[in-house]
Amino acid sequence: MRPSSPDQRPYVSPAVRLAAEWSWRFLVVVAGVVLLAYGLSFVSEIVIPVLIALLVTALLAPVVNRLHHRLRVPRGLSVLVTMLVTAGVVAGLVTIVGSQASEQFPQLQQQAAQGVSEVERWLSDGPLHLTSTAISDYVQQAQDAISQNRETLIAGATGVVATAGHVIAGFFICLFTAFFFLLEGRRIWSWLLHLLPVPARDPLDDASRQSWVTLTHYMRATIVVAFTDGVGVAIGAAILQVPLATSLGLLVFLGAFIPIVGALLSGTVAVLVALVAHDFVTALIMLGVVLLVQQIESHLLQPFLMGRAVAVHPLAVILAVAGGASVFGIVGALFAVPTVAVLKSGISTLARGGRPDEEVEEITASDAPLAPDEPAPNDGTEHEDVEGGTQADPVER
Repeated sequence: MRPSSPDQRPYVSPAVRLAAEWSWRFLVVVAGVVLLAYGLSFVSEIVIPVLIALLVTALLAPVVNRLHHRLRVPRGLSVLVTMLVTAGVVAGLVTIVGSQASEQFPQLQQQAAQGVSEVERWLSDGPLHLTSTAISDYVQQAQDAISQNRETLIAGATGVVATAGHVIAGFFICLFTAFFFLLEGRRIWSWLLHLLPVPARDPLDDASRQSWVTLTHYMRATIVVAFTDGVGVAIGAAILQVPLATSLGLLVFLGAFIPIVGALLSGTVAVLVALVAHDFVTALIMLGVVLLVQQIESHLLQPFLMGRAVAVHPLAVILAVAGGASVFGIVGALFAVPTVAVLKSGISTLARGGRPDEEVEEITASDAPLAPDEPAPNDGTEHEDVEGGTQADPVER
C-alpha cells in the first residue's frame, strides 16, 4: 500500500459535516440563551415587573390610543386617566374581596373545624376502621414534625416577609414602567432600534409591529376569557351558597392568565371550599361548574377570540406552560404562552422578508399600539448613523 499523502484529508460525508455545523451553532445559541437567563436571574426583581408592565401596556394601549386619536385627548392625560381608572377597578375588587373575607372567614373556619371532625369520624367508622388512638398518634406525629422543623418554618416565614417587600417594590416599578411605556413607548423602541446595525432596523421593526399586535390580541382575548371564567365560577358558587364566592371568582380570574391549567387549578380551590362548607354532593356540583366553564373556554372563547393573529397550537401551549413552570415556576407559566406567540409572529415576519401581513399594516398605520404623542426626532428627515453616513429613520417612516 502506498502511504497516504500528507496533504490528503480524511473524507467526511456532507451529511456529517452539515450535522456538525448545525450542532455547534445550536450549542452556541443554547449557551447564549442559558447565560442570558442566568444573568437576568440576578436582577429578576427588576426584569419581572418590567415584563408585567409590558403585558399591562399591551392591554391598556388600545384604550389610550382611542382616547388620544379619536377623542383628541392629550396623550399624557389619556395615559393618566386610563391608569387611574384601572387602579380604581383593582382597588374596588380588592375592597370587595377583603370585606367578604372578613365577614365569612370566621364561619368558614368553624365549618372547616366541623369538616375535620367529620373526617375523623369517617376514618374511625368508615372502611379504614382506624381507632381513635391511631388517629391521635397520626395527629401527634404531625405536630412533632412541625416542632422539629420549626426553624425551617420560621425561615420560610421570614422569606415570605422579604418576598412581600420585593412585591411592593416590584409593584411600583411595574406601575412607573407601564406609565412610560404607554406615554413614550414608540420613542423608547426607536432609540433601541438605533443601537442596531442599519440593515437590521427595518426587518426588526416590522417584526416588532407584528409581534406587538399579536401580544395586544393575546392580552385582549385573555382578559375576556379570564373574566368569563371568574364570573362563571363566582355565579356557580353564589347559587350553591359557597362562602367567599366573589373571592373565588377573582382567584379563578387571576389563574386564567395561565392558559389551560390556571383556571382549572384555581377552580379546585372553589371545590375544596364547597366540600368544607357544605358536603360532598355540593363539591361535586361545584366541580361540574368548573368543568363546564372550562369547556366553554376551550371550545367557544379560545378559538373565536384568539383568532389568526394568536394562532398557537394547543400542544405548543401545553408544552410551553409545562416547560416555563418547570424552569421558572409560576412566572414561567405566566409568560410562556405570550412569549411563544410573540416569537412565532416575529419569526414568521422575518421569514417573509420583514413584511408584516395586511392586517398588521392596517392596524399599525391607523392606530399604532405605542405611538407617541408627537413624531419622534428626525421624523421624515435623515439622521447620521454610527459610521457617519445618512439613513432614513426605520421607525417613523
